[in-house]
This record gives sequence, C-alpha cells and structure tokens, in this order.
Amino acid sequence: MRSPSLRRTLGVAVVVAAALPGTGVRCGLLAAQPAQPDELRVDAERIERRILELSAFGRNLEGGVSRVAFSEADVAGRAYVMELMREAGLDVTVDAAGNIIGRLEGTDPSLPPIVFGSHIDSVPFGGNYDGDVGVIAAIECAQVLAESDVWTRHPLEVVVFSDEEGGLTGSRAMIGELGEAALGETTHSGLRRADGIRAIGGEPERLEEAKREPGEIAAFLELHIEQGALLYDEGIDIGVVEGIVGIEWWDVTIDGVANHAGTTPMKGRSDALLAAARYIQAVNEAVTSVPGRQVGTVGLISAEPGAHNVIPGRVRTSLEIRDLSREKIWMLFDQIKARTDEIAEETGTTFTFTLLDVSSVPAMTDERIRQIIAGAADELGLAWKSMPSGAGHDAQDMARLAPTGMIFVPSRGGISHSPEEFTSRQDMANGANVLLQTVLRIDRGALGSPR
Repeated sequence: MRSPSLRRTLGVAVVVAAALPGTGVRCGLLAAQPAQPDELRVDAERIERRILELSAFGRNLEGGVSRVAFSEADVAGRAYVMELMREAGLDVTVDAAGNIIGRLEGTDPSLPPIVFGSHIDSVPFGGNYDGDVGVIAAIECAQVLAESDVWTRHPLEVVVFSDEEGGLTGSRAMIGELGEAALGETTHSGLRRADGIRAIGGEPERLEEAKREPGEIAAFLELHIEQGALLYDEGIDIGVVEGIVGIEWWDVTIDGVANHAGTTPMKGRSDALLAAARYIQAVNEAVTSVPGRQVGTVGLISAEPGAHNVIPGRVRTSLEIRDLSREKIWMLFDQIKARTDEIAEETGTTFTFTLLDVSSVPAMTDERIRQIIAGAADELGLAWKSMPSGAGHDAQDMARLAPTGMIFVPSRGGISHSPEEFTSRQDMANGANVLLQTVLRIDRGALGSPR
C-alpha cells in the first residue's frame, strides 16, 4: 500500500546538480516529471484485457457468462478482481454484506472517501460488460493514480457490490435495508441469500457493520454500459445520467370461468385469457398516452387449466411500470386499473393486482456531479447527452447516502443481459477517463459546500 509520506511533488521538474569529473562544470539532470492530474489517461488495452480475463469466470457456450451471485464462478471472479485491486495498490477488505472494498488513503485523513465502482455478478446467460466495465474501470483509475504518484486529498474507495442482479443486495445492506426476509430468499445460485453472503466472505449476522450513514461518503460514482441504444444509435460517447428510474411490480390474477370449449357459446363465456389479451393492450395504450420516457411491461403470462379444449378460467400475469417520477408510475397504474375494471365488466371476469415488495424508488443524480461529468467530457473532446437510466443500479441506493453520479457508455445495438452484449475498447476507455477526471475534480472541491 502506498504511503502519503512518499508522495512526489506534482508538476515540478526535479533538477539534480552534478559535477562532471575533471571539468569543474556543473550539469543539471532533469528527472522524470510527474504527470499533471488533468493529463492522466487510462490504459485502454489494459481495461479490455482485464474485461476479457474476467469473462473466463462463468463463461458459457454462447460466449457470455453465467456468473450469478454466490456461485463458484462468482467466488472465482471476485478473487481475480481482488488481486487486481492489490496490484493497483489498494488495501482490500470484504464487508459484512460481501461487498469488496479497495481503499487508497488520501493526504487528509479528516475527509470522507470518494467511492466508485459497480458489480461483477451477472444474470443467467448474461454478457461480459454489464457491471464489469464499471469495476475494471474503477480499478484502472486507482492504478493510474498510483502509478503516477498522484495523491488525492480524499481517501478513495473502489467498491464491488455483491449480488446486484439479485436485488441490489450489497447496496441495500449499505443503506441498512437488507432485511431478514431478503436473507432467507433463495438466489439463482441455489443458496439462500444469507448463505451466499457467507460463501463470498461476508457475515450476514453482522450486517449492521456494513451500513453507512449519510455524510460518511463524499460522493459516489458509477460507470456503466447504457444497456440501451440511444448513445450507440446517435454516435454519442458519454451519457450523463439524470436519474435512475423507480420500478413497481404487480402480480395480476384474472379469474373467469373454465368451461367446455365446444359447448359454451361465444357470447356466454367468461374467458380469462381473452380478458388478459385486452389487459395487455390496455397497458400499452395507457403508458403511451402521455408524453415522457415511462415504460410499462407485461412480462409473464400463464393460462389455467391450460388445455386445447377448455376455456381458460384463470390467467396469472404481471405488470411492471418504470419512470423517474413515482407520481407518474402511480398515475399510470390508476389508469390501467380503471381500464381493467371496464374489461372485467365486459368479459365477466375479475382482476386482482398484488403489489410486490421489490419497489425501487426513483433516484435523481446530483446536479453538481452531472455538471462535473459533462465538463470532464468536454475537456476530453467527447460528445455527451443527458439521459435517464431505464435500468436499476446500485447508484440509486447510494444516492440516499451521498451526492451521486452515473456515467454511461454505449452498448452496441442496445443489447444487454445477453451474450451479444458488447462495448468497444475505446468506449470503455472514454468512460474511464471521464470517471478519472470526475474523481479528481470532486477531490479538488468541485462539489462546493455540502447540501
């Protein structure tokens, strides 16, 4: 681990006077000049190489990864990442929730840390860039600073959150909201979440030790692939994230009357599947009826009893609504509910909506950090645009603890959660350079006084 006492003076040429033997003439020897912080750049080749090396852990035949949280592949991938952290000069620990934290001390121990990072766990049959880019880039930023002997005033913490894909487990613990019910749930690995946390070095019995309080962190930053196609389609280098959408999920049950398909007249039916078809159309109509970037999805459906010659008597389906405004989410739900009341009367069915306890509250990023990210992109000659995040991220939890910013880089074709997921070497490096310069600007006081 580096020591601040060994720091070189930045930006000053060091001249060593030496006498040339037998001449009496003194010659100034110019030592290597340390880099100015604004001139620091990441190593694009190193980032790409490490992304590809990380992809070996949980690689599947389709070319992506199935590195679900708490699996053997996750454990191995985490070990690889911790070794990279140590190579970068970070002091590495694992907190009670299984979050990996790599720390570089700053020159002012009274200052709170600047925290940045993402996750390396994947969905089943996922890709090689979701989360991974943010982690590898964060380590790269720390390594560039260490190699250049650039010391920040604030301590720096690179974090790899545990089980992001399974419900923001690590960040929920960090805000003190990972409860007993969540610990008892079975994860994609087949382990209960509590046992999974133990498998990666955490201590679920001591989760309170992972909790951070507001004010303990100076700022949080997350670099991530967009997972959509806006940046890629428009040829824009950087997305400055305005906020992360809120998400609400409902289980929806539609009850009709199961009956003989051959002997029941069309006008005398209470067909739950017909009502479901009209419901799906109603969701689309409601969500597209108002301006904005809100989205609504019916993602699953099953009919019972499920036979060719029986009119479906029950349909189990779903509803998801996402938007930056919680008020708009519930306004759209009310519209959908009013329309299903009409459908129920017209079809002789009943609708039951059950809200699931997986809500994600919308989180706006910090306006000052958005300006800092945009300014860093401008200085680097990169095109940028403001945009929302349609996916959930650990940053939305961290926004409850500290000023938070997110940086997006393009996803080829907008494809994510798929082996076809891809972000180019240059795009990853662009995002990492913006992250690095944003960290340095925040460290120099660009956030101003806390608010």
